[in-house]
Formats: sequence, structure tokens, C-alpha cells
Amino acid sequence: MIELKVNGASRKFDGDPDMPLLWYLRDLLELTGTKFGCGMGVCGSCTVHVNGAAQRSCVTSVKDVAGKDVTTIEGLDKNHAHPVQAAWQKANVAQCGYCQAGQIMQAAALLKQKPRPTDEDIDQAMAGNICRCGTYQRIRQAIHMAAGVKA
Repeated sequence: MIELKVNGASRKFDGDPDMPLLWYLRDLLELTGTKFGCGMGVCGSCTVHVNGAAQRSCVTSVKDVAGKDVTTIEGLDKNHAHPVQAAWQKANVAQCGYCQAGQIMQAAALLKQKPRPTDEDIDQAMAGNICRCGTYQRIRQAIHMAAGVKA
């Protein structure tokens, strides 16, 4: 039996311990905000927080998060008012929107580590998150907004 917390709620998992965390979240917990992109951990669409750090859920097994806190986009802020989410809306970042949950989760983890990131910090932290629509300049602007830094 694997025990973990997802969005603050205690959970128990009795299935295949090698199941990707992404499928546990989406298929069993019905938390579908976290998206499947590449299945190899290189696009960032499936980014969640594990004990506060950004992690790719498609290449993380459920056994790897035993005893840990997992936060999905649904749990980032119950009112969807996290500073990154608010900045994303203000900067009109989303185009197709598919990658945005992963982008937001990566950005929130960055701001937790570096509350006042430079452009270089942002570029480095966000490099593993692909946006097919190419909204990278708006992503950077929104992260600066969320940090309270003029872009």
C-alpha cells in the first residue's frame, strides 16, 4: 500500500507501484488538469510539484512519491488565484492552452526557489517546458509579473 498526499488530501494506492504518477492522477483521481504530452519527461506538460519541486509526472512512478506531497494544477490554489495564475491571465499567455498547466507549475516552483528571477533564471528553469504556440515572451512577462518585477 502506497500512501501519499495529493493536493493536501491523504491518499492510498493499492495498484501497480510502477504506474506513472500521471495516470494515477488523471485516471484514478480524475485530476485531468495535468496533461500527457510526450511520455518521456521532455515537454513539461505533465509537470506537478513533489514536495514543492517541479517534477514530470509521466516519468515518475507512484512508488517514487510514497510518503510525499504532490500538488497538481488543481491544488496550486483552490480559487485559481495563485500569483502565477493571475499573471498568466493578465499577460494573456495561453493560446491553445495545452501546455499551460505544466508551464504554470514550473513557473510556480521557480518563484518558490527564486522569488526575483532574472531573464536568464526564467529561461533556464522553463527550458524543459515546450509551448507549441511559441508564447515564450508572454510566459517570461507573466513570471516577472508574478514576481512583482516590471518586465
